[in-house]
Amino acid sequence: MPRKSDKLTISNKKLDRRVKLTEEQKEEILDLKDSGISQRKVASMYNISRRMVQFIWFPEKLEQNRARRKERGGSKQYYDKEKNNAAMRKHREYKKELFKEGLIK
Repeated sequence: MPRKSDKLTISNKKLDRRVKLTEEQKEEILDLKDSGISQRKVASMYNISRRMVQFIWFPEKLEQNRARRKERGGSKQYYDKEKNNAAMRKHREYKKELFKEGLIK
């Protein structure tokens, strides 16, 4: 039986902790592509991985990566059940707190 918190959705991107970058930040990163700054420097400025910067700058590489991952069997290859359970528990608690504060419905 699903938990009540599983049915709650976080529609506000500022409250959703799974989102690493806002759309504005992605646009800023795209603007930095032509300025000559390295991917590593941009990654350190936004506290993200260099790979994420590469995927923002070159969306075709993101699609290629997704296709290769799908060929290998998806993300199941690196699945850690205990780590996933702990993360889900923490996320459910966060959603309950947001619900109690009235920030989500």
